[in-house]
Amino acid sequence: MEIIESSKLKEKEYIEKLENGMTVIIIPKPELDKKYVIWGTHFGSIDNRFIMPNSGEEVFIPDGVAHFLEHKMFEEPNGTNSLDTMMALGLDANAYTTNDHTAYLFECTDHFYEGLDELMDYVQHPYFTDENVEKEKGIIAQEIKMYDDEPGWRLYMNAMDCMYKENPIKIDIAGSVDSISKITPDVLYKCYNTFYNPSNMIMVVCGNFKPEEILEEIKRRIIPHQKQGEIKRIYPDKEKGINKPYMEMEMEVSLPLFAIGFKDLENNSNKEELVKKHIAIEILLNMIIGKSSEGYKELYEKGILIAEPDMDYEFSDEYAHVVISGQSNDPEKVKEKIEEKINSFKEKGLTDEHFNRIRKKVYGDYVVEYNSVGDIARMFLSDKMKGINSFDYIEKYNDVTKEYAETILKNVFKKENMVMSVVKSKKM
Repeated sequence: MEIIESSKLKEKEYIEKLENGMTVIIIPKPELDKKYVIWGTHFGSIDNRFIMPNSGEEVFIPDGVAHFLEHKMFEEPNGTNSLDTMMALGLDANAYTTNDHTAYLFECTDHFYEGLDELMDYVQHPYFTDENVEKEKGIIAQEIKMYDDEPGWRLYMNAMDCMYKENPIKIDIAGSVDSISKITPDVLYKCYNTFYNPSNMIMVVCGNFKPEEILEEIKRRIIPHQKQGEIKRIYPDKEKGINKPYMEMEMEVSLPLFAIGFKDLENNSNKEELVKKHIAIEILLNMIIGKSSEGYKELYEKGILIAEPDMDYEFSDEYAHVVISGQSNDPEKVKEKIEEKINSFKEKGLTDEHFNRIRKKVYGDYVVEYNSVGDIARMFLSDKMKGINSFDYIEKYNDVTKEYAETILKNVFKKENMVMSVVKSKKM
């Protein structure tokens, strides 16, 4: 078992690659009562075209299959639902689908091994029939319609549409009512057999465990599989520029919503460099419009912003972008202020005092995540799916200098790559 230690956090990560290709990551937290396990497959909403490893067959699947699979995995042949079974044990169980992976999880204080039995049973024994697939189409169609009526989700998806022309990240994770109508048990089994092979899966366990003992318990519950070759995913060619700079929609909202995006067109293949870049962007966002920034204070005092905006940098090998979102009675003023601060920082440079103060704040945010078994497990899974070790955000923190952040500011926060999505109140 490989052991990676964070010298700054004094935390250890135990990594084991099983014979079937599955990666197991264990983070012991003896000081915490809760236990958490998350089992993910590298199969997300953007993986709608691929070549099967064994046959070489090129497959194009309807949008929303990864999410549809997530829904169907809990159903058992006897009519029971594994999610209900786990909840009855007192476990906080759930699942989710993202752009690049699907995950199944639970958190508990007791009954951990009963939960592990159930989790590893339902994920390894899918059950799809014409009848239960048709039934699920109705359920997910209602979910899609619900999200279509959700202002925050529409705001985000419109921002993606502004930034991307063909990249599948602009497609709703759940697909559309039309696309899910094309899903069959055969499609689900084909995707399951391709993407749910252990060699394409990662399990992260966090809590009061002895690494060797929990690893043996996992091995004992794994169904033997042959390793499969690499799944060749087919994506559109990398796009230059944005799709459109602005999109507006009217919905039932008390205050207008805004999402300001910056499409990152740089090559993000160097994972070590990507970690540094991510840290720099977090620092820059806090300096531009974070709660302690001059820009935010000015907008807040004038009543233009009512709370600190959400700020995020999303990335993979196939896409990367910054999104700043929130509520404002004057989204254009927010956009103007953000542009003003970016231009000022570019012209005058960052001050040592401001940069170092915010850098310490961002470092503290990273450290706080290690107080929760759930935060740790989800973070390690998500990062590992991207080829990153989560400890690197702590270990490489000092490598992010003011000069480096200024370079990232010029390369990522470009006016020509800036978009804005707005949801306004319906006119009476």
